[in-house]
Amino acid sequence: MNRPEPAFRCADAARERADPLAGTAPPAQRWLLLEHPGPWRIDAVAGAGIDPDVLSRLTRRAGPATRILLVRRPGRIDRLAPRRWILAGLDSPTVTGPWQQDKDLLDAADALINTSAPVMSHPEPMVSNPIILVCTHGVHDVCCALRGRPVAYALSSRWPELVWECSHVGGDRFAPNLAVLPDGFYYGNLDPESALATLEAYLGGTVIADRLRGMARFLPPVQAAVIAAYQRYGPLGPADVTVRTAEHIGPHHGHGSETFVDLVIEPLQRKVRVQVLSVRRTDAQLTCRAVRETPATEYQIIDFAPA
Repeated sequence: MNRPEPAFRCADAARERADPLAGTAPPAQRWLLLEHPGPWRIDAVAGAGIDPDVLSRLTRRAGPATRILLVRRPGRIDRLAPRRWILAGLDSPTVTGPWQQDKDLLDAADALINTSAPVMSHPEPMVSNPIILVCTHGVHDVCCALRGRPVAYALSSRWPELVWECSHVGGDRFAPNLAVLPDGFYYGNLDPESALATLEAYLGGTVIADRLRGMARFLPPVQAAVIAAYQRYGPLGPADVTVRTAEHIGPHHGHGSETFVDLVIEPLQRKVRVQVLSVRRTDAQLTCRAVRETPATEYQIIDFAPA
């Protein structure tokens, strides 16, 4: 009897192709996290049952610079527990408030346009702690659940107050994906052991670069340049590489475009210029649910020299 073909898994295929991680963090400035026990639909936020008028106001005020995600604590879910919203940004304090009724999310909408919004009272404030997100959105891509849940469990066993499962963050083929907020550092291709080591180092002030996808504050080719600096001059901390300038030549982040990035390695007071070439890779199925093959972009370091 013929055995059925094994199901396609995008994360397995990406590892076989050796898809590069550098430059794949989705750019963002802020993240609005809505605590929701699930189940999560494919379009998690739109399918969360939020009052349409409230959701419309949230999405309008979020704009392209803010990502809205659903989050929940790993493990057994208490569907009657109090819920909250959390707004975390790269250069602003984290703001949190309760979400018992959908109208409570109007406070989140106000916080999106008020950078001086006060921190809302909550029995478990998170204004000074990092937020660790692990994508486990299996309905969106099965690899995120299969690979993400063991990582979320391992990390939450160590740092239960910091770790959340989250809906789709992008880059399914790099599952499990981990994001550290509010700094916006994204990691991929993890497993429980490497995730523990990566996060422990990060919380201790050191960036491990070998599984680093990028930093959300930068565009993809700039992310690749910064990662190259971490690889060459590490160990370094999250704030130890500063981008002075970035110049793009050619199609906007398209095939054949070049980006020249001037960096400062702060602890060494060393200035470097990095030349990054954007290259279109061979078409491939990039997610488990994809119905056709598409190309990904690779960011190749062409030159790395003193500035």
